[in-house]
Amino acid sequence: MSKITLKEKIREGVFLLDGAMGTQLMAAGIEAGKCNDYLNVESPKTILDIHRAYIEAGSDAVLTNTFGANKYALSRHGLGDMVEKINITGGQIARLAAGKDKYVLGDIGPSGDFLEPLGTLKPDELRDAFIRQAKALAASGVDGFIIETMTALDEMVIAIEAIKSVSKLPIFASMSFDEAGGDFRTMMGVDVKAAVTKMTELEVDAVGFNCGKISLEEYVKLAGRFASVSGDVIILAEPNGGKPELIDEQVVYNVSPEEFALAAEKIRKAGVSIIGGCCGTGPEHIKAMAKRLKQV
Repeated sequence: MSKITLKEKIREGVFLLDGAMGTQLMAAGIEAGKCNDYLNVESPKTILDIHRAYIEAGSDAVLTNTFGANKYALSRHGLGDMVEKINITGGQIARLAAGKDKYVLGDIGPSGDFLEPLGTLKPDELRDAFIRQAKALAASGVDGFIIETMTALDEMVIAIEAIKSVSKLPIFASMSFDEAGGDFRTMMGVDVKAAVTKMTELEVDAVGFNCGKISLEEYVKLAGRFASVSGDVIILAEPNGGKPELIDEQVVYNVSPEEFALAAEKIRKAGVSIIGGCCGTGPEHIKAMAKRLKQV
C-alpha cells in the first residue's frame, strides 16, 4: 500500500521535520564558506548520512540540501550553471534516505539580495530563478516544497507564485522573525499578521517561522502569535537550538535535546502541528522531540 499524500498526512496530527543541515555539515568537518549545496554532487554520502540520521531519529520528512541552490546564491560560488544538477541530485539523495514511507520537501531559500528599489533584483528575473529551481526539485521526485528563512514579503510572494506556476505539490512557507518591541517582525519589518494574511491568500498548505535570534521561550510566544491570527491554516515551526551565543568568535547553540523537546511540546500545545529544528539542532534534538511529541 502506497503512503498517503503529503497534503493528507499533515492533517493527521503532529508532523515532524528534520533539524539543521549546516550544523551537521560543520560537525562533519566541512569548512565554513564552502557551498553546502554543491556537496550533493561532490560528497553525496555526507548528505545521505545526515538525512538518514534524521529519519532514524524520528523525522517524518527531510528537507533537500538545496537551501542556497537558486541561481543567485550558487553564482556567488561560481556555480550558477549547475542549478539543475545540484537540485535534482539533492532531491534524489533525500528520497534515497526517506524511502517509500517518509516524505521529502524541496528546500528553497532566499536569493540573498533584495528586489528593486532596495536591491538589484528584478521581479521577473527572480521569478525565473525560483521557477528554475522548483522545476528541478519537482523533477527529482519531491513530495512538496518548503520556502524558508524569508524576511521580505515580496520575495516570498514571488517564490510561492513561481512554484505554483510549475507544480501542484503542497507548499510550506516560513519566514524568519525576531522580537521587536513586544511583538515579532522579520528583518524587513513584516509582522506575523501581514505574513500570515498574504501567504494564506496565496493558498499555501502551511505557514510558519524558522531561524531568528530569539530564545526558546520567545519561540513559544511566537507560536502563540501565529495561532492567534492563522485561522484554519496549518502552522509550522522550525526553531533554532535556542538563542545563538558568540563564544571565541564562533556562534554556539547551547540548548540540550531535552530542553528543545520541552519547548517543542509547548509550541505544539500553542497550535503548531508541523515542527522541526533549524540552526544548532541535530538528530539528538529531533529524537528527543519525537519521543515527547509522539507520546503526547
